[in-house]
Amino acid sequence: MSTAASASGTRTVRGACPHDCPDTCALRITVQDGRVVKVAGDPDHPPTHGALCTKVSRYPERSYSPDRVLTPLKRVGRKGEGRFEPCSWDEALDDIAARLKAIAARDPQAILPYSYAGTMGLVQGDGMSARFFHRLGASLLDRTICSSAGGEALTAAYGLPVGMHAEHFAESRLIIIWGSNSITSNLHFWTFAQQAKRAGARLICIDPRRTETAEKCHQHIALLPGTDGALALGLMHELIANDALDHDYLARHVDGWPALRERALQWPPERAASECGITADEVRGLARDYAATKPAAIRLNYGMQRVRGGGNAVRLIAMLPCITGAWRHRAGGLLLSSSGWFRPRMRAAWLQRPDLLGERRPRTINMSTIGDDLLRESSAAFGPQVEAVVVYNSNPVAVAPESAKVARGFAREDLFCVVLEHFLTDTADHADYVLPATTQLEHWDAHRAYGHTYAMLNEPAIPPLGQARSNAEIFRQLAARMGYTEPCFADSDETMARGAFDPEHVDPAALAAQGWAKLKIADAPFAEGGFPTPDGKARAGKAPGLDVPDYLPNYEGPRSAPALAARYPLAMISPPARHFLNSSFVNVPSLRAAEREPLLEMHPQDAAARGITSGATVRVFNERGEYLCKADVNERARPGVVNGLGVWWRKFGLAGTNVNQLTHQRLTDIGRAPTFYDCLVEVQPCAGA
Repeated sequence: MSTAASASGTRTVRGACPHDCPDTCALRITVQDGRVVKVAGDPDHPPTHGALCTKVSRYPERSYSPDRVLTPLKRVGRKGEGRFEPCSWDEALDDIAARLKAIAARDPQAILPYSYAGTMGLVQGDGMSARFFHRLGASLLDRTICSSAGGEALTAAYGLPVGMHAEHFAESRLIIIWGSNSITSNLHFWTFAQQAKRAGARLICIDPRRTETAEKCHQHIALLPGTDGALALGLMHELIANDALDHDYLARHVDGWPALRERALQWPPERAASECGITADEVRGLARDYAATKPAAIRLNYGMQRVRGGGNAVRLIAMLPCITGAWRHRAGGLLLSSSGWFRPRMRAAWLQRPDLLGERRPRTINMSTIGDDLLRESSAAFGPQVEAVVVYNSNPVAVAPESAKVARGFAREDLFCVVLEHFLTDTADHADYVLPATTQLEHWDAHRAYGHTYAMLNEPAIPPLGQARSNAEIFRQLAARMGYTEPCFADSDETMARGAFDPEHVDPAALAAQGWAKLKIADAPFAEGGFPTPDGKARAGKAPGLDVPDYLPNYEGPRSAPALAARYPLAMISPPARHFLNSSFVNVPSLRAAEREPLLEMHPQDAAARGITSGATVRVFNERGEYLCKADVNERARPGVVNGLGVWWRKFGLAGTNVNQLTHQRLTDIGRAPTFYDCLVEVQPCAGA
C-alpha cells in the first residue's frame, strides 16, 4: 500500500503496535489529507483479527496531543521543575556530543544508556542506539525491569523463552490463566480463551486480585502474592499421588524429574494451601481438573514473577505440562513468552553491532537498581560514578522501584541527563536536554512479539511532526558529531527495519506486502520433545548454574520477616491500571479520565479495621516512604492484600509520588529482576485530607 507522505486524499498504511504488550498488533492506519484519522487492527492478521485495545485505538490522540514535545528543549530551571526553553537541534546535539566526549575521555563507563520498552521496535528500541553506545564504550544496561526473571527461568526449563501458539488456546478444553489480567494486558489471547469457553472449555484464573479476567472465569484462586511456586509444588504432589503422569513423555523428553519428584512429595495439599492462603480442596480440585482435561493449557504472565522466588516459580510451573504430557497436543502446553522463537531468526548482531566494543568489556548496571546506582560514588567495586545518563523509551523516575531514590539520583546537579521523549514525563522534568522523538506513526521499525509468532514491519504513515526525529536518527547524528565514521552509522531506518530478520527464516516479500510474516514453527512444537536445549529435553532438575527448582518465600512476609510484617501487615501488589500501559498513556486525557485518580483497592475487612471508606484519602507507607491516594474498598482485593494500581506519573499523584515510592530494589532469585510485588505496607486514613 502507498505510504507516500505527500499524497492527498485517503490512504491506508500498514503498521505494528510498538508497546510492551504480548499482542504486538498489526495496524491499519488511515491517513486523510496528510493527517492520521484512524488507527485500527488488521483483520487479516490472525492474532489481531481486526481488534485493538482502548489505548492504542486512541493513538492519534496521543500523537497529535497539544502537550507533545516537538522542538528540542534546554533546561532553565532546577532539575525536576520541568522548566525549559526551546533550542535548535544543532545547539542541542553539539553540546551533548561535547559533554559526552569530555566524559568519555576520562572513562566512557561513566556514561549510562537507560532504555526499555517504550517502543519494542528493533530499530527505534535498541538498534542504532546500541551501535552508538557500543562504539562509545559506555556502561552496559541490564534490561531487567519487566520480564528477565521469567525469561531466564523459562530458558533454564526449556532452553529458550518459547511456548504455544496463541491461536491454539481456542481449541483448549482447560485454560489456566496464571498471574495475568488478560482483558487488560493480553486482550487478543482473551478472545481465543473466550472462543474456547464458548466451545465448552473451563477457565481458571490464579491471581491475588479479583481482576476483570478472574470475574469472567469459571473459578478464581486468590493465592497470596509470591506463593505461586508453593502452589505448583502442591499440584505436582497431587499429580504424583494420583499417578496422573505421562511416564513415557517424562522418560523420553524430560531430564532431572526424579529430583523434582522428591521435592514435590514434600508438598501435600495442606502445606501448599497453608502457604498460599487458600484451601487444600482448591489445590486438589485444580490438580484433578488439570490431570483429567485434555488438552490443557497454561497462559502464564509476568505478574507472578515479580517477587523474590519468581524465577523458581516459573521453572516449577513450566514443568506441569511436561509431567502430564500436555505438550503432545497443539492446544496443550504453556505460553509465557514466544520471544525465543525469534532469536535465531533475527539479525541481532547486525542490528546492534557488539563488535564495535572491540576488546573493551564495560561494566553492566542493572536498570532495576538505578536508584542506588545514581547515588553511588566512584569505587573499585562499582567503577566510576555515573556522570551522564541518556534515557530513551523509558520513564525511570516513575517506573523504577524505590522511586524516592531514583528521583534523588536524577536530581543530581552534576549528572548530565538527556531524554528522548514525546512528552514531559517525570524523567524528562529532570533532563538537561529533552529531544523530541517520533511516534510509531512517523518512523520505520521492525518488531518481534512475545505473545505470538509473527514478525512485523511498521511503515511511517506521516512525516515527523514539528521537529521530531526518530531515535535512530538522533543517535545517527550524535555519532557523526562524535566523529564515528563506521559505515553502519549511515544505515537508514528503512534499511535497518527491512534487514532486521534473516530472510531465510522470515519472508521479506510477505513483510513488504502485508506488514507481517508468520514464523515456520510446528503446531505442536514439543509433541515429541525437541526443546531448544543441548539434548532436546526439558530440564526439571538442575540447570546450568541452578539447583533443582524450589519454593522461596518473599523477602517481605510473615515467614521471612516477622518483625517487619508486624509493623506493616498488608502485602501490596501494584498491577497496571486498565487504561495505562506501564507509564505510557497516563497523560492521554481521555484515558486518565477513565482511571479518574490513583487508587488503592482494599478488602472491606481490612478497610473496616482501619476506619477507611471508599473515596477516602489514605496514607500507604512503610520504611521506604509514603504514598497518598484514594481508597477503593471492594472485593477485588483479598484480605491481607492491597492493590496499588499503577503506574501513575508522580506529578499526577496527590503528593507528587506514586506507588513505587514503597517498592524496594531487591532482586529476584533468577534474572536479576525487580520484586515489585514483594512489598509490605500499612494503610491509615489521611488526617485532614
